Amino acid sequence: MVEIIQSLPMWVIPILIFCARIVDVSIGTLRIVFLSRGLKVLAPICGFFEVLIWLVVIGYVMQNLDHWYNLIAYALGFAVGNYVGLQIEEALAMGFLSVWIVTTEDAQGLLNKLDREHFGTTVVGARGARGKVRIIIAIIRRKQLPKLVRMVRKSNPQAFLTVQDIRTVRGGVFPYRGHAARREHLLADVIRKGR
Repeated sequence: MVEIIQSLPMWVIPILIFCARIVDVSIGTLRIVFLSRGLKVLAPICGFFEVLIWLVVIGYVMQNLDHWYNLIAYALGFAVGNYVGLQIEEALAMGFLSVWIVTTEDAQGLLNKLDREHFGTTVVGARGARGKVRIIIAIIRRKQLPKLVRMVRKSNPQAFLTVQDIRTVRGGVFPYRGHAARREHLLADVIRKGR
């Protein structure tokens, strides 16, 4: 492998190092996300390819430390790889979120809209710094967050929202959109359990 790389023109090598580093770090970012979500099959697969690419690239860079542009390409690839990995993770939008909506306004209109869209909610009466509030708790798929936020902003623009990642969900009410969503849900369960 090293012989093939060394036979390439000098200006191509930093580009290859940069691109390989982007792929390697992006895979590493996804591996960490998969670990945090408990996806026992995907995390080790990502780890294998991450380390394989890293070993090839670092091996070449260590043999050619006298070429400063290889070092710059390596460092830039690492930086860009972090950004790309986070963008990929955001696009995948895997997992579940807990959304707490705290409002002092009448929330019945919002609750009706959430019910029509088949969002499962739990409503709790509480007291805040300015008096009585209602807390609406919804456990949703990450892909549904933009839609839920739009609904809240339209119905209760002054509502306070908090969003937290959830590792595991059992039971509950989630909006389904046909057979594709059901297959996605079943596949996520199989991967999470490591079968």
